[in-house]
Amino acid sequence: MKMLLALAALVVAAPVAAQYPDKPVTLLAGYPPGGLVDVVSRLVAEGMKPKFPKGLNVVNRPGAAGAVAVAEVVRSAPDGYTIVLTPHSALVIAAQLQSLAYKTPDDYDPFINLVSYYPMIAVRSESDYRTIQDLVADAKANPGKLRVGSPGEGTSSHLNLEEFMRQTGTRMIHVPFQGWAQSSPALLGGHIEAVVAQPGELKGAVEGKRMRVLVNFRPARLASFADVPTAKEAGWDVANGVWYMLLAPKGTPPDVVRYLHDAAKSAIEQPKFAADMANRGIDVDYRPGARLREDLAREYKLHTEILRRIGMLKN
Repeated sequence: MKMLLALAALVVAAPVAAQYPDKPVTLLAGYPPGGLVDVVSRLVAEGMKPKFPKGLNVVNRPGAAGAVAVAEVVRSAPDGYTIVLTPHSALVIAAQLQSLAYKTPDDYDPFINLVSYYPMIAVRSESDYRTIQDLVADAKANPGKLRVGSPGEGTSSHLNLEEFMRQTGTRMIHVPFQGWAQSSPALLGGHIEAVVAQPGELKGAVEGKRMRVLVNFRPARLASFADVPTAKEAGWDVANGVWYMLLAPKGTPPDVVRYLHDAAKSAIEQPKFAADMANRGIDVDYRPGARLREDLAREYKLHTEILRRIGMLKN
């Protein structure tokens, strides 16, 4: 009898993680279907599925610049069955603009960074601005006249623009839109002089000779836009990119986190995934959890200063 009780105790004490995954996993995407977050989520999930025989399902949970999905995961059971793919802007920007279920990188478990991209400034092909120096010179000569669009207030594109204005000593009018579907017609229609957008959005317009890219907010030139200089080349240290990563609730068992990490890493190492990303102007940017947490802590502080400077920081 004692032996049976001892065996029963061992069974009860066996970590739940040892059976993981024994039911379907939900991967939340914090933006609507068809957008870049949704596309990357589904491509990563497809590559991860062989490790999840019970299923891995992508569920769109849009709202509050990605914060709705992150908040849901933060409040979920820390068992590895609900995770989220999110841009880091939902973590280092949105969390400092509103009261959410999470605040700092200590409130969740980021376990892998997947990809990254960096915004660029573009103008119409008919524009007199041939170089970024032309645009800066005009902005200095006519402060408060040039209108520059972005996908929205508080986005990485917006904050890159704010930092660019600070470093160039210019004052331009920021015009927030609800994404590329609104900002691109505004630029082509002459309602704004320039736009900050991502490479994948600009690619078709540039190839169609409708737009011209002046500068890339990337540490180094992008192969698919090899003729576009970086801001750093011109002497302006502006290179705030957008990272897409996977998070689990804080307290998720280490073995489960490792399983999720390994499955995602295997997915982004597949040649098809890298090719799909390159075609969209996106870099595969693998970073494991420990390094990612350090990077997020640094970015959080950096964005605190930017948001405070432009008067958007929530007290």
